[in-house]
Amino acid sequence: MSAWLRAVAAGTIAVTEPGDEGWLSPKLWFLEPVLAFSLAGHTDHEAVVRVHPSLEAAPTWQWEDEGTAAPQYTVEIRMPTAALRDAADRWDHAPAAFPDH
Repeated sequence: MSAWLRAVAAGTIAVTEPGDEGWLSPKLWFLEPVLAFSLAGHTDHEAVVRVHPSLEAAPTWQWEDEGTAAPQYTVEIRMPTAALRDAADRWDHAPAAFPDH
């Protein structure tokens, strides 16, 4: 996660556009929690990160309406690139709180 956040901040991650059929394909996936991430936009000073919740992390109406929780429901978060670098640093340091694991 931290490497991806740093790459987004540096502008080396490509913006994810919908494919030929209009579907988004996230570039970074986690199994638990069931989240994926993609980049919606980028400038020199900020990025727009898409969060793709799926399965039990997706809104309940998405399950009911589509019968599946494909990662097409997204939440876009606009962040300064400095905040992305800070988040990456914090992600790297978080395991230090659990020294025995």
